[in-house]
Amino acid sequence: MTVNGVAGSMTTAVTGEVVGRVLGTQAASPLSFWIGLEPGKVVQLDDVVVTRREVPGHGPVLVAGVVTAVEARHEGAAYDSDVFLIADGALPAAVIEVAEVKITRVEPEILVPPLPGEKVFIAESGDRDQALYFDVMERRVPLGLGRDGQALYVNFDFLDGTRGAHVSISGVSGVATKTSFATFLLYSIFNSGVLGAESANTKALIFSVKGEDLLFLDHANTRHVDAGAYSRLGLPAQAFKSVHVFAPPRPNDPNGTPHVSARTQGVSSFFWTLVEFCQEELLRFVFADADDERAGYSLLVGQVAARLQSWAEPVGDGGAVRVQGTACRTFSDLVELLSEQLQDEGTRMQWAGAQTPLGTVNAFLRRLRSAVRALSPIVRGDLPFFRGHSIRTSDAQVSIVDLHNLPDRAQRFVVGVVLRGEFHRKESSGTAKPLLFVVLDELNKYAPREGDSPIKEILLDVAERGRSLGVILIGAQQTASEVERRIVSNSAVRVAGRLDPAEAARSEYGWLPPAVRERATIAKPGTMFVAQPEIPVPLSVSFPFPAWATRPSEALPMAVKHDDPFQGLPAVEDDIPPF
Repeated sequence: MTVNGVAGSMTTAVTGEVVGRVLGTQAASPLSFWIGLEPGKVVQLDDVVVTRREVPGHGPVLVAGVVTAVEARHEGAAYDSDVFLIADGALPAAVIEVAEVKITRVEPEILVPPLPGEKVFIAESGDRDQALYFDVMERRVPLGLGRDGQALYVNFDFLDGTRGAHVSISGVSGVATKTSFATFLLYSIFNSGVLGAESANTKALIFSVKGEDLLFLDHANTRHVDAGAYSRLGLPAQAFKSVHVFAPPRPNDPNGTPHVSARTQGVSSFFWTLVEFCQEELLRFVFADADDERAGYSLLVGQVAARLQSWAEPVGDGGAVRVQGTACRTFSDLVELLSEQLQDEGTRMQWAGAQTPLGTVNAFLRRLRSAVRALSPIVRGDLPFFRGHSIRTSDAQVSIVDLHNLPDRAQRFVVGVVLRGEFHRKESSGTAKPLLFVVLDELNKYAPREGDSPIKEILLDVAERGRSLGVILIGAQQTASEVERRIVSNSAVRVAGRLDPAEAARSEYGWLPPAVRERATIAKPGTMFVAQPEIPVPLSVSFPFPAWATRPSEALPMAVKHDDPFQGLPAVEDDIPPF
């Protein structure tokens, strides 16, 4: 295999700085070994080192690995108090530093341990790439920088579905920078050249729940950005080029103005008409909580949704419907109609069937009425039907769905309906290309380990079949232990930022070696531990500060384009800028 014209197999010639020798006081194996450091030499965690052994009948064998532990001690001290005597020169002793190395690659693959006394070298660029399998990655995506300041990569074959797909990111909220890493990974994919001719057509769909921080990805950051770090990663230090934002309408606004305050350009409001709600059987996503499945009225939800699909007729051009002779122009109107029909003994059987207990009907209605306030702004029949109101990924490379102004109930509805629509669109296209990346935070809320829900079914479908359809999930959560196991297990790339100590002890983080788990509990913001199938050890990655705005206060104003002679004039949907 060749990469950029360079042979993918490792050479056995060792170059670089000698830092120590393989220890003979610790057992070496084909999986790990210890080195004693030369006086004045230093290695740190995550350094890549190489050594060589002559094997009879096979010739030189190169062994490469990553430093996973470093220790220093006094050789010759018997008691803890000896440290004072040694420091005063009253007791002879030597300071010795040793490091543990986890072997990542052996070339040729002759699985023998390195011999005690062999020289160990710091891996230079070529040896480092070979030790971490970067040389065999035909399509590699920059992840960030290692502790040595050099670039680290992930194999795109494990992201686009060729050999695997999906990313799972875990960490403490507010400290682990999960969303920042997810957006940096997207930026790296779009700008590293791995997409080739598909770059313009590949899309990303981001669900934003953290205020308006993600609404300015296409604005340059006014804070200092380390252009050198981006240069070492082979990336331009700039904002996303193509972004469109979808936001819910303002409550009680007859014009359906997007409910955002800081951004006024490239924003569209989204909602579903009552016609769409009935025809597409969206009622089931009103009951998208796992508790709804346990409540026992899931069968009734399906029956009522089917009746609405059959009996609802469009009225006018505003998306209103007529059901059983009654016109409904708001979601509240529709709920009141269903309440009347299901509470009337004469019509209940038509909607619920003869076998549905009255208690189940009442529980269904209580849950439905509680959704009126949450869903009324986004399910309506009082706005012109011809207006664009659907969330779509065709308008820009990155589409952001702003959910932070919606209550939890409405957020679930939006995520479920949008994911179902995009998944069905990809199914009907019959091809995996172009790819669609879906970034979803708080995955444990939408796909909890216990219970079932319509959203969880869709996310499981994405995790298990999305690879073949070109739908790639980048899911983030505080606690991977609370997410459906099949979703996490189908993620080829796993990432952890700062972890809660109790969470880090869970079996879901078995992919992190014990020492790395301890490090994850004290990791600084911007440091992530990334595991991918090709590399035997997780990589400690630091990604550079975003070149795009991560909050409204960082956004550099964009130049206004006047291709449209009327652009810039006040319009019905334009908000007055807050500053």
